[in-house]
Parts: sequence; structure tokens; C-alpha cells
Amino acid sequence: MRKKETNGAIAVQAIAGSYVVLLGIDLAESSSAGVLGFAIERIDHTEDERYWLRGFRTFEETDPSLPPGSLVSSLEHPIQAFLWGDFTAKPNHDYTYRIVALRGKPRKLEQSDTVEVKVETEDETVGTHTVYFNRGVAGSQAYARKFKNVSPDKVPKGKAWEWLSRGLVEALLAFIKQANGRQYELRAALYEFQYLPVLQAFGAAKKTGAAVKIIVDAKPNSQNYPNQANQAAIAEANIEALTIPRTTNPSYIAHNKFIILLKDGKPLQVWTGSTNITDGGIFGHSNVGHVVRDATVAASYLTYWEQLSQDPTAAKLRPWNDEQTPVPTELPPTATTTIFSPRGSLEALEWYADRMEAANTAVFLTAAFGVNDLLAAVLAKDKDYLRYVLLEKEDGNVESLRRDPDNRIAAGAAAKGSAFDRFLKEKTTGLNTHVRYIHTKYMLIDPLSDDAIVITGSANFSNASTKNNDENMLIIRGDRRVADIYLGEFMRLFIHYYARYVATMQTTEPDEVRSFHLKPNDSWLKGYYKPGSPKQKERLYFAG
Repeated sequence: MRKKETNGAIAVQAIAGSYVVLLGIDLAESSSAGVLGFAIERIDHTEDERYWLRGFRTFEETDPSLPPGSLVSSLEHPIQAFLWGDFTAKPNHDYTYRIVALRGKPRKLEQSDTVEVKVETEDETVGTHTVYFNRGVAGSQAYARKFKNVSPDKVPKGKAWEWLSRGLVEALLAFIKQANGRQYELRAALYEFQYLPVLQAFGAAKKTGAAVKIIVDAKPNSQNYPNQANQAAIAEANIEALTIPRTTNPSYIAHNKFIILLKDGKPLQVWTGSTNITDGGIFGHSNVGHVVRDATVAASYLTYWEQLSQDPTAAKLRPWNDEQTPVPTELPPTATTTIFSPRGSLEALEWYADRMEAANTAVFLTAAFGVNDLLAAVLAKDKDYLRYVLLEKEDGNVESLRRDPDNRIAAGAAAKGSAFDRFLKEKTTGLNTHVRYIHTKYMLIDPLSDDAIVITGSANFSNASTKNNDENMLIIRGDRRVADIYLGEFMRLFIHYYARYVATMQTTEPDEVRSFHLKPNDSWLKGYYKPGSPKQKERLYFAG
């Protein structure tokens, strides 16, 4: 949900997902003189707790000289930004956030303009759409503080695995467990299928009498991956009889990650998203699991699954996908639209580029394997709003995209070796080798509007994912709840990796803050009121 409150010169818009609350703060320029930052107090009505949120940066003259990794109260060391994310929120909670502008001097801060906003975080268990993001930070201060960078398999009682999953694997297992009895069926199409508890859950569903059939990538490519690892895990779980090998066109990949739940022969729900069934997919790089409780959507997936179950060639499947899930001619209906691959042309990718081109207020894109040329061509055009891109690493055309300051770019690989002075050393989990940081595949068009578009699924917005691979995508239009959840999670990771990018001092913005210490005066405000600057645009956008 999102809610805006104003009190005199100060205003705030809260955008609440399940685990994230974004706070877009605004303050009239006429009242900004002498402001050293904002203190943020969180009142948790659900758990009856009240405290000031904390950050890393301190005033130099009041620096308490705490050890690396320590956090400080925003009441003593305020937040010098107009956008702040509370990434410690919990689902289905009632919160009030109190934002206070602080003036004075670092040794004698004075509270001034104040505004409060009350919001409810989303309940993960209800709704047509339910969205689960794993922690998705391959190296973080939170993990270093909480688990001392110990490998997750060496942390007692599985606490590190639970923290990294952040509800993702629990939701996946619960989805499968719904198939309890002969009236239920499960139909799945999975690329990497190796995490034993999930394989065992399918086996347990079969033992209750549910009918279970799983299409698995078994293509005999040069590296024999993921075929060999899949087959070993399937044998260990003793569920060979439940699987259907997908072997045709070994140079293409069966990249789907979806499960359909049926009851009494009728498709009811779909689990989809970017999450491979592996340790790395669930607990390592960023991923999303997305449940759709819609019989029409589930029926569309089932029809597609039935085609895949025949192990067709791409040449045969392309015209079928084009006919059954045509690309919208303009905007899709205010509902959920499915797009399946492989397809006969790049029309779907071109349509995604068209949606970016037609955006009015903002675009947000994740790109695990770089920015496709069609999308890059749109990003290269000058627009009067911000476009955020979250990448696995910087290569290809990324440097040219940075030339436009309205393209805000952060890359996971920038975290490697970068650190502020008071950061603890960060160490990745080591669960991923090919894609270590950003594995999600989604695009948000005008997410804070009433007509937001969320495009999400398994496809990497690439030529291969459109024309050759087995893929599935959802287009969700006009659902503010879904847009709010995705936007919060995007900014959680974007802020995480952008901070590390700034720490490498590679930023193209000459006024970007590189010092770990806070400014002792209001000079930090530079840029936030400069007409047309990225900072001004971000302030106005998130404050609503």
C-alpha cells in the first residue's frame, strides 16, 4: 500500500510491500535552510515497539568511534537523503513512521518540521498475487553482523538458510503441499531441479494420491548441465517416475520455473518467477517466487505445459505460442496477461521496449545478462524522468547508458572489493558461480501510478529468451499492490549495490557523496532542489 501525509512544509509518502517500506520525503525549499538531515522513528503497533531507525554514517565531530559494522541512531546522526528504505519491516504489520527534520549543529541537534504516516505491510498469504523475494544480497553488512560471514551450512539450526530464504522456500514448499489427496494434481516445468527438500515435497505430494508430473531440462548439451545435476538429484529423491525429460533442441534451454496446482481437474494457481530449484537460486543471488491465484491464468499455463510435455521442437512450438499468447497490440487489459516462449519473432521484446518508450514517470529494469540492444536504444533517448537499471555486472553498452544522468545504474559486481571505512568485510555465500548477484527478470513501468505495469517471469529480456528458450512471463497491469511490492524490493537491492558503487568512487556525478561522514551543515541538500537534476527528480517522484 502507499500513503502520503503532509504537515506544513514537510511531507512523506510511504510505499509498503511485505518486507520493505520506502519513505519518500519532501520538504519545501523555503524551509530547507539549516536542515542537517532527517531522523526517522518507527512505531510498531503490532509488536508494541518504538525506536529510531539507524544507519551507518556519522558526523565526524561526534563520531562515537564504534567498531566496523555498528549502526547509529538517526536521531543523533540523521539521514542526509530524501529517500529511505526500512528493510527490516515484517509482513502483515501496522507501522507509524515519524520523520523529523533536524537543525542546529552536530553536537546540538534540534528537532523541527515533523510528519507522521501510518501504513500496513502486505499479508503474504492472501490475494490474487502473492510475491516472495529471497534476501538476494550475496554479501551484506546484515549477514556479516548476524552470522560473522560464516558459511550458511555451518550456522546452527539452519538460521542462516532461513534468513537468506526470507520466506521464499517456505512459500514454495507450502505451495506444493497444497496438493494433498487424490483430487489434486501438480504440473511443473523446471530448468535447474536440484534442491532436495523441494524434490522430496513433490514425492510427498505423490504419496498422498496427488498426480504429479514434472518437465525437467534434460538436454544433452556440451556441458551436460543442468541435465546431469538434475538427474542425480531426481535419483536421490527417488522421483524418476514423476519426471518428463525435455531433450529436444539441446542448444536451447528449457528455462521455465513454474508449477501449476489443479483440483478436481481444474487449474487453480500458478507458482512462477525467476527462482531455480537449487541452493543458489533459493538462498544465493536475487530471485522472486510469484503465486497467481487465478483460474484463467492457471489454465493458460496448463495448456502451455501440455505442449511442452510432448517435447516439441522450437520450430513447432513457436507458432503455437504466437497464436495462443499473442503480444498485446497496445496496452494489455487491466488484468494478468501471459506470454510464452519460444516465439517466431522478437515482437514480445519489441513490445517491452515500446512500454519503456511510452512510460510517463519512471522505469525500473533488472538485467542479469546485460541490457538488450532494443531496450538500450530506448534508454539512450533523452527523457524527463528517471530510469533505474539493476545489473549483474557492468559490460557491453552500460558505460554509454551512464552518459545520461537520468539513467540510474547499479551493478551487483560493483560490490566486490568495495567498502566504506566502517563496513565489516563482506563475503558472498559461494552458492553461485555464473550469476552471483542479480538473477531476477522484471520491468516496472510507472509503478507509482494507478496504471502501473509489472512484467515478470523467467525470461532475461534477451533475443535467445524470446525466440529460442522455453520461457514464461506475466504482464500485470493496474495492480498497485503488486507494483508496490516489486518497487520496494527493486529499491532495496538498488540502494544496496549503488552504495557500494559509490564507495568505489567510479560515479560520474561530481557532487556524489563519497565521504563516509555526514555533512555538518546543509550543503548535502545541493542537487535536491536543482531543477532537472536526478536528485530533484528522485525526491519528487518518491514523495509523490
